[in-house]
Amino acid sequence: MQILTTGRARTRLAVTAAAALVAAGAPAVYAGPGAGDRAAAPAARAAPARGSSYAETRLFFGTERPAGGPDVTDKQFMAFVDREVTPCFPEGLTVQDGRGQWRDASGTIRRERSYELVLLYPATEAKARDPHIERIRSAYERAFGQESVLRLDERTRADF
Repeated sequence: MQILTTGRARTRLAVTAAAALVAAGAPAVYAGPGAGDRAAAPAARAAPARGSSYAETRLFFGTERPAGGPDVTDKQFMAFVDREVTPCFPEGLTVQDGRGQWRDASGTIRRERSYELVLLYPATEAKARDPHIERIRSAYERAFGQESVLRLDERTRADF
């Protein structure tokens, strides 16, 4: 038996079939117009991971002083980096400007200019580098009257 369908019916059928596959947890393959009979490359043929195993730590430094007073300036922050961070991470680092929002200890939403410091180091050195990173956080909190410095750690791969 042959079923004839209109273009609209075929589209509806394709959408229904795709929804059923997604609901069943089947992997989806997406192809744009003109994809023809090209098959998706299997995951086994994906490019190999490049680089070595590294740890990435990102620290977020606020510039507004909760107890009042002038915000931390670029000059003050870079002097802090030179004094507290560079000696522990002479291989390199990245500083990015940001705008942050957070809730302080009293429950007030605060917005401020901030800095993001990115540190990348061999994963095998993560345990040895941890105390240095914690000293950097504590030194900034003390020097600029901050409640905290946010820390994010991730494993990654890097190739130089």
